[in-house]
Order: sequence, then structure tokens, then C-alpha cells
Amino acid sequence: MAGSSHGHTPAAWTGVTIAFIGFCVSGAFMVMDQPVGFWAGMVVVLLGGVVGAIMRMMGLGQPKELHQPHRMTGDREPARAEG
Repeated sequence: MAGSSHGHTPAAWTGVTIAFIGFCVSGAFMVMDQPVGFWAGMVVVLLGGVVGAIMRMMGLGQPKELHQPHRMTGDREPARAEG
């Protein structure tokens, strides 16, 4: 994934950060046995996905036309021996 810049955009970082915060909030309230806080954290997790999608539509994500599909190992030509 490092070769395709997958996820290295402001939209991806923002969405994941918001979702991570929501996950932490949900986990904390689950341990404290507070269902309302747990569900509030889950709403924040979903909000992270919505914010990331909106930012991608605004042009802050990776454009689809620049993303090249990865070749699978079986798609490569075998190396030829010199000699």
C-alpha cells in the first residue's frame, strides 16, 4: 500500500482520527457500564466516516483515476536466467 499513497490524504487522516476518538470514548463508557455514553461514542465513530466521505467529495481524498490497481504475485513474468 505504501507505493500507491493509499490513505495518505487529509480526508483519510481526519476520518480515521475522529473514528478512533469515538472508539476510545465508546470503550471507556463500556467499561464504566454507561450505555448512553457507549452509543454516543459509536455515533462519533460513524461521524468519522461521514466526515471522511465529505472531505473526499470536496477533493481532499485520493482521486480514483490516479489509483493504479496492484499486480498480484501470479501476474508477474518469471525472471529469465542470463547465461
